[in-house]
Amino acid sequence: MTKPLVVSSPRAKRSGGWLAQSWRLAPRRMLWALCAPLLAGVLFLFQAWWLADILDRAVIGHAALQQLWPAISIVAGLLLVRALLVWSGERAANSGAEHIKHWLRATLMQRLLDKGPAWSRQHPSGELTTALIDHVEALEGYLQRYMSAAVAAVFLPLLLAVVAMGVDIVVGLLLLLTAPLIPVFMALVGWGAEAANQKYHQALQRLSGVFGDRVKGVFTLVLFGRAKEEVEAVQQASQDLGKTTMKVLRIAFLSSAVLELFAALGVAGVAVYIGLSYLGMLGESFSGMTLQQGLFCLFLAPEVYQPLRQMAASYHDRAQAKSAITSLEGIFKTLPAVPSKHVDHTCTEAVPEKWEGVSVRFPMTDALGDTPILQTESFSLTAPGTDTVLLKPVSFTVNKGESVALQGSSGSGKTTLLESLLGLRTRHGGEVRLYTADKQTDDEHAFLPGVCLLTAHPFLSGETVEQVLKLAAPEATDEQLWQALDKVEMAQVLRTQHAGLQTLLGTRGYGLSGGQLQRIALARLFLCDPELVLMDEPTAHLDTHTRDRVLDAILAFCADRALIIATHDPAVAARLQQQWSLQDQTLVGVQS
Repeated sequence: MTKPLVVSSPRAKRSGGWLAQSWRLAPRRMLWALCAPLLAGVLFLFQAWWLADILDRAVIGHAALQQLWPAISIVAGLLLVRALLVWSGERAANSGAEHIKHWLRATLMQRLLDKGPAWSRQHPSGELTTALIDHVEALEGYLQRYMSAAVAAVFLPLLLAVVAMGVDIVVGLLLLLTAPLIPVFMALVGWGAEAANQKYHQALQRLSGVFGDRVKGVFTLVLFGRAKEEVEAVQQASQDLGKTTMKVLRIAFLSSAVLELFAALGVAGVAVYIGLSYLGMLGESFSGMTLQQGLFCLFLAPEVYQPLRQMAASYHDRAQAKSAITSLEGIFKTLPAVPSKHVDHTCTEAVPEKWEGVSVRFPMTDALGDTPILQTESFSLTAPGTDTVLLKPVSFTVNKGESVALQGSSGSGKTTLLESLLGLRTRHGGEVRLYTADKQTDDEHAFLPGVCLLTAHPFLSGETVEQVLKLAAPEATDEQLWQALDKVEMAQVLRTQHAGLQTLLGTRGYGLSGGQLQRIALARLFLCDPELVLMDEPTAHLDTHTRDRVLDAILAFCADRALIIATHDPAVAARLQQQWSLQDQTLVGVQS
């Protein structure tokens, strides 16, 4: 279950500051998106003046249509140019928003990979999925609509009111006095909107975590008769999300209604004043306005409030984006740094070493003629998230061609030891050195060079057997895949009982036993070329005959490599050169 996220004022300020700088990720497009509405607003002044002039000449001067055509053409041209400006600004905003979302999503995904499985296991998969997809997507409205609307709301009302004041000071003052009321009430409503949006993202995050965890464990829930209760829990989480969503919508509609009221009152006030001045009911001091001037002021009045209304309509987008960024910071602890210049879709901030504390070096031969592959000094472990000691400081070396059996009771820390050797878990102390640096890869984000790790529950990523195997060797031929399957006693099974390499697996392995799935995952070992092989219970689900055949293939493959196998099977341990045992926080059997 996702823990509630408490939004502190400093975090909220950081979220707002990050959003305000986000345009730098796509500066050209976002700057044009911000400037296009301003240019369109400036052109409106000329459009309104020419339109008022046309009506004045037609009504007061009784000008013929032929005399008005040049002015009409100018107004039509200005209208077309303004439409093009608005369209190009929206297009630039859409493109910039997609670019920024892509950058943020790629950066967060890379940060997730950098943090490693030890960190990701602390968060429900649904929570991380929601963060990378929904929370990032929540920035779209802010980037596409709110930023340009906010800039326009700052400059255009003031510009239009000042121009109106040059025509009639009363109209200008009326616009200047009423326009600020909209941002004031918008801010008051916005506080509630931001809090409601934060609750919405918490509810969405919780629902994603609940639903994802229940889907993964649906078989176990059915076996224990807990399906009905869990369905009700998901339904309750869905209802909570629906209620929170309606609260957000109510605030959004309320804010729109309030702002429309003030805008309507402002326009009505200008219209009443101009009408009364034409009727002479305000005295001689207010009766000098021409028809062109009056119409011009009437045209300007709605446009003074229009940018404010647009900002108010998209203010909900700002609250949603700010809440999403706050949630992202709550999950990842810090937000990606926004570069000052345009960059590609890569993370420019400094990130911690992915395999912290693991030193990768070039192979060497020691004084005894041995070729070490793995060395540790004062290596110690504690249970993840606690201070419970699993392993007291120990130093050991595993040379090329050596095989080690790692034994110990369940929960003694065998899996933690294997993963900590590769930096996948945080260890308590010590140093780890891998002499595999000549096994280079073109992927800078790949796993440690020259290392292969087979966990007790390998993930079968792919729809078919072929895709699962090619995860280890994308360029492997069908012949190579069949050879790897033959070494784990699966070639004949797939050829005779299934659809060969095209056998459907999904992520759970439909129609195959646990032992068969384990062997398919194990076959990926024979498609790699590692110097160090770490395996966690590779024969746990196999019968005696298959276990011996598979173990023969593993030992033959690792004859000139370093091999460590964590196992409970004495028969497996007896086949390896060294037998280590985790007993009373001590690694027994280590050869110094």
